[in-house]
Amino acid sequence: MSALPATMTCIEITKYGGPEVLVPATRPVPLPKAGEILIKVAATAVNRPDIAQRMGNYAPPPGASDLPGLEAAGTIAALGEGVTGWNLGDAICALTPGGSYAEYCTVPAPQCLPPPTGFDMLHAAALPENYFTVWHNLFERGQLKAGETVLIHGGASGIGTTAIQLAKSIGATVLTTVRTQEKADAVTALGADHAILYKDNDWVAEAKKLSGGIDVVLDMVAGDYLPKNLSLLKLDGRCVVIAVQGGATATISAGFLMVNRLTLTGSTLRPQSIESKGRMARGLKEKVWPLLEAGKIKPIIYKTFPLRDAAGAHAELERADHVGKVMMTV
Repeated sequence: MSALPATMTCIEITKYGGPEVLVPATRPVPLPKAGEILIKVAATAVNRPDIAQRMGNYAPPPGASDLPGLEAAGTIAALGEGVTGWNLGDAICALTPGGSYAEYCTVPAPQCLPPPTGFDMLHAAALPENYFTVWHNLFERGQLKAGETVLIHGGASGIGTTAIQLAKSIGATVLTTVRTQEKADAVTALGADHAILYKDNDWVAEAKKLSGGIDVVLDMVAGDYLPKNLSLLKLDGRCVVIAVQGGATATISAGFLMVNRLTLTGSTLRPQSIESKGRMARGLKEKVWPLLEAGKIKPIIYKTFPLRDAAGAHAELERADHVGKVMMTV
């Protein structure tokens, strides 16, 4: 602990608004509490919840840093009381409760993982938010299985590119929606069986024609997409909502749910308990890390910015031209 600097550079949200409200600042280096690890951050990423927080629409959970940033990779700078299995200087990546837009951040130990063998810090930092989210929602909640068909909205996003690869790795058939032909080409190269241009087509009709029915939908749109998603599901189908980019409300038929034995579920990741995130981390290490280490799946990095240009990184993500992750190095 004594070797730590007193202060660090971080990115503060000076007021709610556009990317320009993200400004470098100096703060004291945080110290890990019992059960926490202090990470010297090498890389982090921009995620949609960061943008929502910046705009005042996604408050940090109680006790979390007010700084944005939901994932990080780096090295261990200090260990809180009771933390075992880690050593100072170890490489580490983590799902952070907030605060990774900084040179140092603290994380509960159960939310930390060793980077997959062969991964540099940039690629390790691209893993936690997407892989925890997809693992929990597509496999724990959605119960996707080999031989089933999944519809993944937003296929070119960080979540989408992750979900496509993981679904294909277990032997599922993958349909996805994207905005442009360039994105369609990119996601089919990742393994998607069909990429539907949602702006140019009746995506519901296309999905029906291509699939004959969907077992699981991973929905980051909600709004008027929700009843359409449900209409595509086979008997005992599952729709998992992970974001509400198209609106938080929808009108659906309870009778249709009942008759078709459908499951409508959803989750947000950040407010879940440390114990739940620890369970997800163990599942990832056992089932997914070997796939990453074997090169069977990979994080897709679109562009990388320096941390001091967090405003530029946010503007890049909001342009929505990306395929995969927008990253920042510290």
